[in-house]
Amino acid sequence: MAKQGRGQDGLARFGEPGVLVLLSLSDGPKHGYAITEDIRQQTGIALGPGTLYGSLTKLAGRGLIRPLDSADRRRPYEITAAGRVALQAQLASWSRIVETGKARLQWG
Repeated sequence: MAKQGRGQDGLARFGEPGVLVLLSLSDGPKHGYAITEDIRQQTGIALGPGTLYGSLTKLAGRGLIRPLDSADRRRPYEITAAGRVALQAQLASWSRIVETGKARLQWG
């Protein structure tokens, strides 16, 4: 059962930082700095360290990502199968929101 304010996928509604992290990890494992840089390069959004590591902790706690072993202090993370399902659900929801907004604004 989902907690109040959370969808069935375990993400907070419009949980943008979490979705951005999942999106970054969807093409392969990365450590924190690489996730931050990927998000910045792909979206122009700069996540602060507190937001990033808070999101990593929450996503790992929900089984949407998992930490990998590392030989150095940089710990890489990878998206899980459940994380992929959650990302797909969030992107589908956002797509509907964008299409509704575009239609109502008669844009694009």
